[in-house]
Amino acid sequence: MAFFSGKKICFIVALFAISLKPCFCTNTTRWNTAGITWYGDREGPGSTGGACGYGDAVAKHPYNCMISAGGPSLYQDGKGCGTCYRLVCDHPMCTKKPIKVMISDECPGCTKEAVHFDLSGKAFGALAKHGKADQLRNLGELKVRYKRACCKHPKSKIAIHVDAGANPYYMSFAVKYANGDGNFACVEIQPAGGKYLKMEEMRSAVWKLNPGCALKGPFNVRLTSAVTKNVLVAKAVIPEKWNPGAIYHSLVNFAVPKKSVHKKSVHKKSVHKKSVHKKPVHKKHK
Repeated sequence: MAFFSGKKICFIVALFAISLKPCFCTNTTRWNTAGITWYGDREGPGSTGGACGYGDAVAKHPYNCMISAGGPSLYQDGKGCGTCYRLVCDHPMCTKKPIKVMISDECPGCTKEAVHFDLSGKAFGALAKHGKADQLRNLGELKVRYKRACCKHPKSKIAIHVDAGANPYYMSFAVKYANGDGNFACVEIQPAGGKYLKMEEMRSAVWKLNPGCALKGPFNVRLTSAVTKNVLVAKAVIPEKWNPGAIYHSLVNFAVPKKSVHKKSVHKKSVHKKSVHKKPVHKKHK
């Protein structure tokens, strides 16, 4: 029987993922149709206890309540947690300008359409023209156009939110503020003096590991993005003396491609000089 290292397994999983989906940070995917509703407070984050495990972070920078619960096709049993989408509303009360939301919760009953976003109150209102947010929310349900987008969390580094039930024999945490794909094909953890160990994805954005023995920090965390297969290492992000429930901020994040600026080409006018025809000089014959 052949055995593969955790790194090779992660690479194979990432390679399979990228073969199925394009790079959403660089390509121009088509707009598709989805249904939207909203829940929670009118200007709130929907829920601060969402199924993805982000907790009250969704109400703070950089998420700023611009989040959504996803129907089954978006939530994908937790694999859709952290993914970002652009939405455009064509209703007369809408600005028709795209907004961006991140999937942070599950809406198991959102099955009226093949794709459904149950937006936070703030995100739903952000689709409206100035002064029309409450009127738009009162409609309750709308159709929008959507497409997958690159996650961008300005001035934020990846953070590891250790689960409250974690201990030396059981490690679990959520990865927050990831740029780019937003979700992962593979998450690995490396204890002090040890090798990288592949973690198991739970039905959320939380990853867990049952190593069978006590693990000691500090811990490195290696992330492989789900679509682009980019690999990032957060060195010693979980300290030696870590605490359950604590959030530890790294010094790194995935790079986000900058928009290419196309300069207008300047066409110089060609100057045609008039040709001067000299009259032929005929010499006289003697």
